[in-house]
Amino acid sequence: MDHAEALLIGGRAGVGKTTVGWEVSALLRAQAVAHAIIDGDFMGQVHPAPPGDPHRWEITESNLTAVWANFAERGYRHLVYTNTMSVLPEATGMFERALGAGVRITRVLLTASDATARARLVGRELGSELEHEVEGSVRKARLLDQRVSAETVRVATDERCVVDIAREVVAATGWAGPHLARGD
Repeated sequence: MDHAEALLIGGRAGVGKTTVGWEVSALLRAQAVAHAIIDGDFMGQVHPAPPGDPHRWEITESNLTAVWANFAERGYRHLVYTNTMSVLPEATGMFERALGAGVRITRVLLTASDATARARLVGRELGSELEHEVEGSVRKARLLDQRVSAETVRVATDERCVVDIAREVVAATGWAGPHLARGD
């Protein structure tokens, strides 16, 4: 395989992106599928936002380009990338520039009800950010629902086991055999 392939896992805060991403990685490891995993939230975590880059896309792209270059140099061609907004069409250019022309992108939008997301955030947010995260989660869920492309695979996470969710996500990529989706 000459071109990179990227699995972008997006969704609102509290939907389970990081947990599902790690479980996807575990399933791929079990099938001996070489891959790299990046939590995109860390690619642009700076404060204050760089001048001229209020959404931190430029610094995120620069960091992703550098990190991916290290993986690609060592022969990796599959990337699992988790980040809320990574599945939006406007992010495509960033991945094409960072991973190379011809990158094959699979977008998966994880979904959850407001109640499910809030319950997960209550369990996770131990500091002062809970209400900010809940409000942002609701806002971003609506935005993502409206703006993702028709080709984006939607996977509900409410009351589902993470292994089952991850199997569905991996199946969307075609990176592992069909027996993986069945749980063999």
